[in-house]
Amino acid sequence: MKREINITPECHAFITEQPQRVLDKFYEVIAVLIEIQVVGAPYVKKLTNTRFYELRVKAVQEYRFILYPMVHENFTLAKKVICLNGFVKKSTKDYRKAVSRGNELLKIYVGNERTDQP
Repeated sequence: MKREINITPECHAFITEQPQRVLDKFYEVIAVLIEIQVVGAPYVKKLTNTRFYELRVKAVQEYRFILYPMVHENFTLAKKVICLNGFVKKSTKDYRKAVSRGNELLKIYVGNERTDQP
C-alpha cells in the first residue's frame, strides 16, 4: 500500500526556508512514509491528547512536522495524510503553539471533515 501525503503551503514554505540538509532529510522521510505502512519512532510519534502525529527530522536542530491522518485516525492504517505545519523544537512549549496552528490549518484544508475528534 502506498500512502498519499499532502503538504500544505505553510509547511512547504517552512521547509524551503531551512538548510538544504534539512530539506533533503525531510523528503527522504516523506518517501519512507509513502512506501512503508508501519513506521514508528524515530520517524513518527503520536502526540499525546491530540489527534495529531509528529514527523521527526533531526539535522542541525530537531525539526518537527504536524501530521494528520485523514481516512483513519491510526497513522499506520491511514492511506492519506496531511502535513500541516513545521517548527524547530526548542522546548515542549513549542508543541502547544504547533498543535494550535495545526488545528487552524486543519479547518482550512479539511473543513469540518473529522475535525471533531479529541
